[in-house]
Amino acid sequence: MQARAGGGQLRVAYLVYRGNPRCGGQGVYSRHLTRELVQLGHEVTVFSGPPYPELDEGVGFVQVPSLDLYREPDPFRVPRPKEFTSSIDALEFALMCTAGFPEPRTFTLRARRLLAGQRDRFDLVHDNQSLGSGLLGMMRDGWPLMATIHHPITVDRRLDLDHAPTIRKRLTLRRWYGFVKMQMRVARKIPRILTVSESSCGDIAEQLGVERSRMSVVPVGVEEQVFRPHPEIAKVPGRMMTTASADVPMKGLVPLLEALAKVRTEREDAHLIVIGRVKEGSRVPDVMERLGLGEAVRFVSGISDDELARWYASAELAIVPSLYEGFSLPAIEAMSCGVPLVATTGGALPEVVGRDGETGLLVEPNDPGALAVAILRALGDAELRARLGAAGRRRTIERFTWPVTAKTTAEQYSALLEQHPRQPR
Repeated sequence: MQARAGGGQLRVAYLVYRGNPRCGGQGVYSRHLTRELVQLGHEVTVFSGPPYPELDEGVGFVQVPSLDLYREPDPFRVPRPKEFTSSIDALEFALMCTAGFPEPRTFTLRARRLLAGQRDRFDLVHDNQSLGSGLLGMMRDGWPLMATIHHPITVDRRLDLDHAPTIRKRLTLRRWYGFVKMQMRVARKIPRILTVSESSCGDIAEQLGVERSRMSVVPVGVEEQVFRPHPEIAKVPGRMMTTASADVPMKGLVPLLEALAKVRTEREDAHLIVIGRVKEGSRVPDVMERLGLGEAVRFVSGISDDELARWYASAELAIVPSLYEGFSLPAIEAMSCGVPLVATTGGALPEVVGRDGETGLLVEPNDPGALAVAILRALGDAELRARLGAAGRRRTIERFTWPVTAKTTAEQYSALLEQHPRQPR
């Protein structure tokens, strides 16, 4: 399949099964990558299931409707009979009824149908970690196809199972994560895969069985003009910030709360702003009550990126307490704001933050004691905070920007088309 004539411009069908930025980092990645690809002169059309994405001007959009079985305020709902219009709808509901998570599979099956007969409209398909079985059908249809894998979901599965409180909960989680076997099978057959860090590359090779020769590392970026220092905003003494877009064990919020309780024995003004909301059934409210943190923790959600940057500006310290990260957008957003960072060594965080201690303080994951020591050290040393904040800002501007991410991704598109056997339209 030849690229579009004239200047090497490419026409990309970009797939994301949940595109909204508030669903997590994949939505953020989708918005900024597609915008910058369009800025480079490429034509990008996003195919997304609900909740639908926030996209910038110039980016095309095609809705891929589903039964939307997990929507608020009625997750795990029973659709009305007239909502069932295809065998894919029936499959989606049946998988949910057996405690499985059907969206990656059913989204790609629907996307394949929508792309049928459109070979003249697009040059290639780029999947953002749905890794559903419909992608194999697209490749059989002749589509040049590549995928981004931020990190292997096998990590999420392991951490969730390790923190499951009962045998019944573990059995339910095993069923929920049943789609991982499909993703492993699909990932091994995709000819070209992008990932966001060397750490993720190693984990994908080990846990999903993908050959390293088919993977390329393309780090994600940050909007440095949005996530920037605001010297006009006064710091609130003792204020710390963390971002937990998903209230799951992997994000390490519970160890951070335990560390906060330790810190408050020496710093009564220490308090935490959590960007995110508590999930139903979460341990977090019980942990807060047990530790007496009701007045020391505030949850904030539904804010813009500019508002988030201003929250960062009011904080003396940002914390990324994750047990594992494939990259960590919150880390580079905080660093870009010039806020000193305390993070764990989970996954790619040392690779992102820097290992030398000049751009952030690192501690072992799931160690509230070590986290508390690092927090107290930073809160008690204004000169250290200033040095870390300035160095973190420099690091993000030099290494992690969306235009660079888009340029490198477009180079991978060209490489994919070069290796794809040219077929008659």
